[in-house]
Amino acid sequence: MAVLVALGAFLMTLAGGWTAQHVTDRRHLVLGLAGGLMLGVVGLDLLPEALEAAGEDVFGVPEALLLFVGGFLLAHLVERLLAARRASHGADEHNHRAPEVGLTAAGAMVGHSAMDGVAIGAAFQVGGGMGVAVALAVVAHDFADGFNTYTLTSLYGNARRKALIMLFADAVAPMVGAASTLFLTIPEQALGAYLGLFGGVLLYLAAAEILPEAHHVHPARSTLLCTVAGVGFIWVVVGLAG
Repeated sequence: MAVLVALGAFLMTLAGGWTAQHVTDRRHLVLGLAGGLMLGVVGLDLLPEALEAAGEDVFGVPEALLLFVGGFLLAHLVERLLAARRASHGADEHNHRAPEVGLTAAGAMVGHSAMDGVAIGAAFQVGGGMGVAVALAVVAHDFADGFNTYTLTSLYGNARRKALIMLFADAVAPMVGAASTLFLTIPEQALGAYLGLFGGVLLYLAAAEILPEAHHVHPARSTLLCTVAGVGFIWVVVGLAG
């Protein structure tokens, strides 16, 4: 049952990627919306779940928050290292984004989608009602996951074929994750740590890359409205799931 429900997540992810792919003439609006979706996912979904699942404090600070900051710094470090490597080979870091960053970020989205599938499977082990509630939440925000996966991959200069491959991997991941719960159980504390780390990475990409790019070439009030709409969409999804 969990795997069948994850099929809905598969379709919603593809729908999100298809939307991002076919509005290229409004790229600034796509990026503004993607930044808002990512910000909403981090602040309203990932971080609260991470804090709830995390273990004991580490020197007075919740473990999930430490990993959240660590994820932000890790993403910044990786991008700087890749930019420095490209600059050493004669590339202009301000005009040439490292494709590896986009692929790494998309890979993190795929991993997150797999964990969504695990969440569906674990919830169905608790009970049918819990499983349906979690599944609805996952399916609803997988549209944003597909949208962001395609946008992140293509934004950093990767070919359309690679963006589509990452989108398909992100769509399949929830079904793989749901199927894996037939054989394993992830400790709650480990899940909280993962969500904290991933949230930090996602926030860096939204705040330092996606949103500045959205306003750089075509600054417009409509771009800001798309960002606010993205956050609002995730708020509604989280509220309905709760």
